[in-house]
Amino acid sequence: MKRKALFIINPVSGGKKKEGVPDLIQKYVDSTIFDFETTFSTGISDARDIAKQAAGKYDIIAAVGGDGTVNEVASAIAGTNSVLAIIPYGSGNGLSRFLSIPMDVEGAFATFNKGRTISIDAGKMNGHWFFNMAGMGFDAHISHVFAHGSKKRGFISYFKSSLQEINKYEPQLYKLDIDGVKYEREAFMLSMANSSQYGNNAHVSPTASVQDGLLDVCIIKPFPLYRFPEMGLRMFTKTADSSQFVEIIKGKHIIITRSKPGPVHLDGEPQIEGAEIKIDVVPGALKVIVGGSYKNG
Repeated sequence: MKRKALFIINPVSGGKKKEGVPDLIQKYVDSTIFDFETTFSTGISDARDIAKQAAGKYDIIAAVGGDGTVNEVASAIAGTNSVLAIIPYGSGNGLSRFLSIPMDVEGAFATFNKGRTISIDAGKMNGHWFFNMAGMGFDAHISHVFAHGSKKRGFISYFKSSLQEINKYEPQLYKLDIDGVKYEREAFMLSMANSSQYGNNAHVSPTASVQDGLLDVCIIKPFPLYRFPEMGLRMFTKTADSSQFVEIIKGKHIIITRSKPGPVHLDGEPQIEGAEIKIDVVPGALKVIVGGSYKNG
């Protein structure tokens, strides 16, 4: 019996045109294995709504887009028998890269056809799912500014926004409770890493695993602006964890208290949360197709 698959295409992710994607699906998906359908999302949360209706009715639900699209689809099918597939069409593609899904279209569909499936952990921040990375501080501030100001998506636009904002941003004081152990830290930003990277192969927590039942709380401490290029280089060379300005604490149950409500991000998508934030890991929450070179971890 053929497996049923639904492809949910985000037409605006990554600033890349998607009109031709249905033709690529017809060309590359193995029709001897799959019966498949395609649909386009039409706005914020639409991919989540489509996936919620499809959960349990399709064996595989594919997110065609970036980490935000992946988050919407995965949030709807976590804990169900439906399997997530990812066809990377975003600007960062953090989870896709971590799971060794090829960035080229033909390679991504070949991975889909092979269907190698694992279960991965997920995080919940105040009840909202994330699967790759969540955070607060500077990166959440930039996500918020970027979402409300920039018409162009992509790494270059994001980098330009970062350079414009970094001089103005003030580090904040955070109180953390990680599995019952209390800490107080001044931080430039805090990242809750399920995978190791934000996207574009920028790794904030090189030893993070989506299968260890833990989240990596990455504390980026205030650093001199002249060290900014070094901090970036460390992320791209997987050495961030050896910086004097980076502290990583692994945990399952995390409570963060800050002075006031403000921006956070969930898989790069901004939203506003209160002064107290509760984060938990949900082991094995999501079934997902991974690349052939992915090593369990």
